[in-house]
Amino acid sequence: MTDMALVFIDVQKGFTATTWGERNNPMAEHRMKELLQYWREKKRLIIHVQHASKEISSPLHPAKSGFAFQDSFEPLPGEWHVIKSVNSAFIGTGLHVKLREHHIEDLVFAGLTTPHCVSTTVRMAANYGYNCTVVEDATAAFRMQDHRGEWLSAEESHQFALAHLHQEFAHVQSTSSLVREQAEVESLFYD
Repeated sequence: MTDMALVFIDVQKGFTATTWGERNNPMAEHRMKELLQYWREKKRLIIHVQHASKEISSPLHPAKSGFAFQDSFEPLPGEWHVIKSVNSAFIGTGLHVKLREHHIEDLVFAGLTTPHCVSTTVRMAANYGYNCTVVEDATAAFRMQDHRGEWLSAEESHQFALAHLHQEFAHVQSTSSLVREQAEVESLFYD
């Protein structure tokens, strides 16, 4: 059984600010905690990605309190901590090299936000040849304005991003489905 790493993207306090506007999936952090607990119980690899914005006005700038991880999402000893300054966790971080050194082929993604850093990282991971899963109820998006000035609701933005990833860059599934699937796979190996 190959190890499957859980990758949390930008679960930072800065994304709790109301200035981002309408957000979908208010239970996303709850689902992320379920995944985190499951992965920790199974002693599997967890990767915490943290965005260090270069924009001083950004709530994710390292000088701002929003740079910190949300409560309960701080890395524990032995868990990987990756700091990025662009949308992809693979640019300028050494993540790809480290994953290859540890023979990790399967990545599960959760975090914020679906159409931005989650999507960008997943697309790049798939292009590198990783088997990717995106946990749809452990990710979330904000309302967005398109190039014509039209507004997409947070849910539309989230669903469009998932639709663009599914079956081309990743498999999209729910937390409960993923955990059930992993438990079944584990029972095959250890029963």
